Amino acid sequence: MNVIEVAAGLIWQDGRYLITRRKPGVHLAGLWEFPGGKREKDESLVECLQRELFEELGVRVDLPIPYRIVRHDYPEKTVELHFFRCAIEEGDPAPVECAEIRWVLPEELTQFTFPPADHVIIEALQRDAVREGAQR
Repeated sequence: MNVIEVAAGLIWQDGRYLITRRKPGVHLAGLWEFPGGKREKDESLVECLQRELFEELGVRVDLPIPYRIVRHDYPEKTVELHFFRCAIEEGDPAPVECAEIRWVLPEELTQFTFPPADHVIIEALQRDAVREGAQR
């Protein structure tokens, strides 16, 4: 089975993460996710993430920092999600290629319905937030 490589951005600003809602009529329609998309043939994962965030949200980000890789098997395909931490350098995010966007606190992430592949990332971000809060 083909593995689809996806780059996703954990865009952080003022203690919140940017999440996007998938448009109707696409795979996993209506679910929330961290913005990003499929890697094209001749691009790096960083180039993919930067391109996708510009196409989806109209923003340019700083150099993404690798966070985690999650591989998930759906009945129809296998995805390998490469999550990167990043911050917006230029532009104000707008839902160009998604249905809706929201800035949410790490503890609020579980109030939104995400694809199964994202659950491990949400748990990790919430653990990180607790750890970071304890260090302050």
